[in-house]
Amino acid sequence: MRKWTFLIVFFLIVFGILYYISSGYYSEGKRGGFVVKLSSRGYLFKTHEGVLNVGGLYEGGGTLNATQWDFSVSAKNQKAIEKLEEAIKSGRRVSLTYQEKFVVLPWNGDTKYFITEVELLEPPVYPQGTP
Repeated sequence: MRKWTFLIVFFLIVFGILYYISSGYYSEGKRGGFVVKLSSRGYLFKTHEGVLNVGGLYEGGGTLNATQWDFSVSAKNQKAIEKLEEAIKSGRRVSLTYQEKFVVLPWNGDTKYFITEVELLEPPVYPQGTP
């Protein structure tokens, strides 16, 4: 009886750790920019993958070096997917709230960054006479 109790407790601890590693996250934050790509990918497990153009820095020669950031969106998060598609169509800037996962499993996505919320940003309003 004692052996079975030990085995059950051991397996519960192992499954709890595996569950936390697969569904937990250790970082969350926001990034802003323009969505340049959103696709549904995969043979067996369909995931939504995207690319955010964060902007860039000017190098010495006067060239703009763009920074791109890859992210994944859960297929269950249809609201975020619709907003991302709208941002691509309209060319509007977005603010993406994300969680960075410990481990990437094949049925979740290709990246460690999973979008939880999308905010469409309004274009800036410039005073008259400003280009």
